[in-house]
Amino acid sequence: MNHLNPEQLAAIQYIDGPLLVLAGAGSGKTSVITHKIQYLVQKCHIKPSHILAVTFTNKAAREMVQRVTKLLKGGQATKGISISTFHTFGLKFIRSEHQHLGFKSNISIFDSEDSLSLVRELLCQDNDDHKEKLELYLQCISRFKNATLDPSQALATAANETETTAAKLYFEYQKQLKIYNAVDFDDLILIPLQTLSNNVELLQKWQNKIHYLLVDEYQDTNKCQYSLIHLLAGASGKLTVVGDDHQSIYAWRGAKADNLLRLQKDYHNLKIIKLEQNYRSTSIILRSANHLISHNSSLFNKNLWSQLGLGEPIRILYAKDDEHEANRLVVHLLSHQFQNRTEYRDYAVLYRNNHQSRIIEKTLREHRIPYQVSGGVSFFSRTEVKDIISYLKVLVNPDDDCAFLRIANTPKREIGPTTLEKLGLYAAARNISFFEASFEIGLEQTLTGKPLERLRSFTHWLNVVMDNAKRGDTISVIEDMVKKINYEVWLFDTSSNPKTAERKMENVRDLLSWLKRLLEGDEENGNEKLSLEEVVQRMALIDILERNQDEKPEDSVQLMTLHAAKGLEFPHVFLVGLEEELLPHRTSIEEDNIEEERRLAYVGMTRAKKTLTLSLTKQRKRYNEMVDCVPSRFLEELPKEDIIWDGKEASTPEEKEQKGLAHLSAIRAMLAKNSPPTG
Repeated sequence: MNHLNPEQLAAIQYIDGPLLVLAGAGSGKTSVITHKIQYLVQKCHIKPSHILAVTFTNKAAREMVQRVTKLLKGGQATKGISISTFHTFGLKFIRSEHQHLGFKSNISIFDSEDSLSLVRELLCQDNDDHKEKLELYLQCISRFKNATLDPSQALATAANETETTAAKLYFEYQKQLKIYNAVDFDDLILIPLQTLSNNVELLQKWQNKIHYLLVDEYQDTNKCQYSLIHLLAGASGKLTVVGDDHQSIYAWRGAKADNLLRLQKDYHNLKIIKLEQNYRSTSIILRSANHLISHNSSLFNKNLWSQLGLGEPIRILYAKDDEHEANRLVVHLLSHQFQNRTEYRDYAVLYRNNHQSRIIEKTLREHRIPYQVSGGVSFFSRTEVKDIISYLKVLVNPDDDCAFLRIANTPKREIGPTTLEKLGLYAAARNISFFEASFEIGLEQTLTGKPLERLRSFTHWLNVVMDNAKRGDTISVIEDMVKKINYEVWLFDTSSNPKTAERKMENVRDLLSWLKRLLEGDEENGNEKLSLEEVVQRMALIDILERNQDEKPEDSVQLMTLHAAKGLEFPHVFLVGLEEELLPHRTSIEEDNIEEERRLAYVGMTRAKKTLTLSLTKQRKRYNEMVDCVPSRFLEELPKEDIIWDGKEASTPEEKEQKGLAHLSAIRAMLAKNSPPTG
């Protein structure tokens, strides 16, 4: 631990009571958490299995696991340590205590699309015309859960018609989830909290399991997460939480920065240690970021500082319009890369809203610059792709209730919520899957007439498809299955317009083509044939594989929203669109929530290690019209001695020179690409 500074060491070695570590951007908070776990095991002799560390992303959890494994040199020393996201811990709890909770062991987790489908069924909405309203109801239900409200409490506190409708829907929604033996994302926190709050014996059991609790990104916790932490830590407060109120940017999803203050009220012996030395950015970047955030009311005063040198001034590119902004950005990037011999992966372009990336992507493509957009919708997360994958899951494992529920009425075949509710109750009583239950004679006492006939017609047909897929040409059987369910017709019937339907069907065709390549193999390229079961298993790993791309990115410029950039760092950062109604966002201006927008800009600025470039335009296209733009108030809040304005005047000789260098760089890159390998 010799490389740690005095404040970090103090945070690691303090175990006499609850501890709040106020960790500024780039101040080494992960080192504090991982070294503290090492200290707890090696110096305090706490068994690894009695330590719990929670964070918010899988990536952060994996990084902690890797660091702790290295510090403790692996083996028995790390056995049993629980380092995970809040939601992974919640799932572990629910699986462990499923009998207390009235669940079967094979609990399904509903993602946002599954929840949307359920709400659509409950409200009998057959198309996408009301999708925005349904999503609004789901957002309300999520807020109710994060605020620890049950359906009756939500109804009592509903402030408007939308919340009243959502509260009534909340009751039916939870009822259906229980019947389906399923939980949604928010339940993974709420159910453990409710269970531990109402069961003293179970609470003591879990408090005895957790002798020390560590929490990362504490400023991002909502009321539900805070209450769960407080319960698990107990009155003794054997916990360390690490956070930064300056980086609290998730109020829109329930995060409460004042949980930092609440901690002081709940633990009068709370110790506070500030980490203010930044190991990431130059002094000019930090000075400007400090100057900006000083305009916010602060829960705790911090002043980041660095020993990495003064660094280059912050450059502000002033463009005529959004196309000119994208061109100037790319010219500046190419010029800088040519002069400094950097790689594309050293650059990140950050923006407030996803739509800002389109014109930047177009300009990057025109200059043949590789780029990667983070935070976009994964191919395998698209509704139409998930529909077909759910059919495949049932073909290889008919006991997958979640997949069965997704396809039972997709496309519509008049198997509605009432039919599935009765099937679910019968399956739960018999402790069998929905699919198996549909064939039992006993079901006829619960379900009769047309509903039973339609259900059995569907499951008998699935049985035939399963058998054909095993015996015959698997890909032909699957292609025929997609035709038999009239999926393409259904897309055109339910999509907002034909273009959207065709785009969705093209995604289905891409999936089937990919599936065919895996099933048939490619001996010339060394790809062996896979069974359908192996292909479906590979699909289950897609999300993990995509996350791994973040750890080893290709040599490409990184494009992402400011929210997605949190926790990351790049040598050179472009922060675009510094205009009123964009950053700060118009909604935040109307709701008088400028401080969160300022924190968002602060987060973007502190991602930069060496250089920071900001941009804005005089005009920007909105809804196919050019509108005049007003420079962001945040620009006026930066220290003038640390910034250089570039572009307030007409094109300068320097800018022309940069364009020349950019073209030279592009030619150089093309020559390098087409040259034969040497050596």
